[in-house]
Amino acid sequence: MQAQVALGDACEAVALDPAGQRVCVGQQAADVQSGGHRAHPAGEVARPAVEQCDRSAGVAALGVGQTDGELREGAPQLAVRLVGRLPRTFEHLVRGERAARVEELLGPGHSLVGREDQVVGHPLDTLGGAAGERAPGRVTGTGVAGPSRGVTVARGGHEMNGATSEHRPGPGGDTRVVDQRAIDLLTRHPLVDGHNDLPWALRRLAGPDPADAVAGTDLTAGLPQLQTDLPRLRAGRVGVQFWSVYVPCSFEGADAVTAVLEQVELVHRLTERYPSDLGAATTADDAEAAFAAGQVASLMGAEGGHCIGDSLGVLRSLRRLGVRYLTLTHNLNTAWADSATDEPVHGGLTDFGRAVVREMNRIGMVVDLSHVAATTMRDALATTTAPVLFTHSSCRAVTDHPRNVPDDVLGALAANGGVCMVTFVPRFVSAAAVEWDAQLQDAMAAAGLDHRDLRARDRFAADWDGPASPVATLDDVVAHVEHAREVAGIDHIGIGGDFDGTRELPVGLEDVSRYPALFAALLERGWSEDDCAKLAGRNALRVLRAVDDVSTA
Repeated sequence: MQAQVALGDACEAVALDPAGQRVCVGQQAADVQSGGHRAHPAGEVARPAVEQCDRSAGVAALGVGQTDGELREGAPQLAVRLVGRLPRTFEHLVRGERAARVEELLGPGHSLVGREDQVVGHPLDTLGGAAGERAPGRVTGTGVAGPSRGVTVARGGHEMNGATSEHRPGPGGDTRVVDQRAIDLLTRHPLVDGHNDLPWALRRLAGPDPADAVAGTDLTAGLPQLQTDLPRLRAGRVGVQFWSVYVPCSFEGADAVTAVLEQVELVHRLTERYPSDLGAATTADDAEAAFAAGQVASLMGAEGGHCIGDSLGVLRSLRRLGVRYLTLTHNLNTAWADSATDEPVHGGLTDFGRAVVREMNRIGMVVDLSHVAATTMRDALATTTAPVLFTHSSCRAVTDHPRNVPDDVLGALAANGGVCMVTFVPRFVSAAAVEWDAQLQDAMAAAGLDHRDLRARDRFAADWDGPASPVATLDDVVAHVEHAREVAGIDHIGIGGDFDGTRELPVGLEDVSRYPALFAALLERGWSEDDCAKLAGRNALRVLRAVDDVSTA
């Protein structure tokens, strides 16, 4: 039996020998298999290499013995002892026949898996012992830990082929009916996610060469350092993914152009390496065909208008290479458009900025207004003759962050035909997270650092001695989705999670496997399946078709 225990950015492979007398710990599963591990007798505490990890991970000790709380009456278990904040997944592992004792104590089908304030139950037979031995139980569900952030046992719920819904009573108190409706819905209707930063995450892991970035990570395996991999895309029923070919604002001029071309090549190589899972697509028809063939349709969007190097020729070249949208800015202004998170200098779009929008209409590239200032949003809407997308933005009336969309702009989407794809980033969906982020920004400024630099922000936040980051929830995201529906209309909303573009995510939406939980929550709140299908992807695909129609008119 082996499992991965995530500790900050490192990971320990853990195994029990067949007799259950020793616990073996190594950096990788291969270490344990080859004997290159640290072995400890049962009952002895094995201290993982916490010094190699972010200390905020909250893991104090790994050992064999009684767990705190619920299992103190049970037989010895392999356990992770927790202290304080835990930003990544941990597991309590139960081997073989001992699982029966856990079921006796806790109820049928319970293992223990937790994430910060949330605990998710996993099928015990996935944690089996010796070869051929399977522990009983196939039940999963979720629960919420108390203020101490200790271990809480998940009770009830059911298995959802890799995705579990938030555990709340549905009609008649039977969540299983609602959960299965969510799975069935996303099986029939493609879920179109507007923005995923996996390509840049792969570049950060293996370097800028696209060949190295793709070869260096096996997306068929579970990857605790990422929020996206192929098994979780499947579990989350993602049907169409816009992969962000993002370039940080620290890249300028020719360097930015080079970087975006490298990222485009990276996405092409991804679809070539995993042809049975990822299907290259550039049109809505392509996307639907890939979905029908059982693939995740893979499109590209360029994030940050600085990546065109102030050149309409580069813009046209990106479109020719298959890039379907351009986010007009990222965190800083461009020479022709104001960003939401920079000091305004243009008052929206310049004359060249309007020329960029008109050229995007002509060549069939979607105008993405996430990240731009409200003045830029309004100027773009006044200029474009095609529908726009906000590929990963939420509602400013619900959470007052400049990255979100004001109500007047949401209301204008009906006339434009565009779509706001609600994002999950905590500081865009939670007022408490906005307040915390403002404190972080002040602390960074005092240290002479730029809060808009995402890498600098992540490094500073990891060591900052300020208050712990507040926890956003799935319900926070639901509030934004419902507000967008009320103001923009059901035909003008979508989903853009921004996975692998943010360190923290709401409880219940921790990675790409969790989309069914969101739709289960909406169905529980009385959303019709037709409305959920529009939110999931029908609206976004309509925009893609309309943009193509404008370009060929």
